[in-house]
Amino acid sequence: MTFSATVLTLYPEMFPGPLGVSLAGRAMSDGKWSIDPVHIRDFATDRHRTVDDTPAGGGAGMVLKVDILAAAIDHARSVNPGAPVIAMTPRGKPISQQRVRQLAQGPGVILLCGRFEGFDERIFEGREVEEVSVGDIILSGGECAALMVLDACIRLLPGVMGAPSSGTEESFEDGLLEYPHYTRPPEWEGRTIPEVLRSGDHAKIAAWRKRQAEDDTRSRRPDLWERHRDARVQPASGARRKNEDLGS
Repeated sequence: MTFSATVLTLYPEMFPGPLGVSLAGRAMSDGKWSIDPVHIRDFATDRHRTVDDTPAGGGAGMVLKVDILAAAIDHARSVNPGAPVIAMTPRGKPISQQRVRQLAQGPGVILLCGRFEGFDERIFEGREVEEVSVGDIILSGGECAALMVLDACIRLLPGVMGAPSSGTEESFEDGLLEYPHYTRPPEWEGRTIPEVLRSGDHAKIAAWRKRQAEDDTRSRRPDLWERHRDARVQPASGARRKNEDLGS
């Protein structure tokens, strides 16, 4: 099954962009995924192809019109049925590796790229659209964010990466940051590769990598560490509640 991406945008010339080279580019040439950039202006009904208007209540900037957005989404759904519609917006829920993996296992995705002040809020009430953010930053538009989401999905498609384990032993896959890596030369400017990595003892290496991943996550991303720690204790408490419900 080919992973099919439809991108609703005011700048279709931005795609595939960097996704046309390297792993993603080869995968596209091999037919593992496809992309269809669709111009939002194609759904405007006036002779000026207007897609935006001033904000209700006043304020700076312009807002993408709900009727134009709805027409674009309806078209994309007719062409790419079964694919979720995701709007790239800083007001959305931060995307996670878990959500990316879910998307990569599906038929594809429809990405809605915002511009100006964003979307008329009624589009989220009138159409089933998932709001997603790629971080606590503001971009000029949703196109760069869409490229990030697509890249994250494409690399997980079967056969895209050389080694299947490359997609599992990474940051966020198990709730932790990935452990640090080293390669030759063994010594550089007085700094050496940790001895355990040269020991050949796979059990010790695995234990060292797990400890490093935990330590780095705890110090660099305390938010991830808290979630990881809570996830580890949750099954035990859940099991206790189940036993209590059963009267054991």
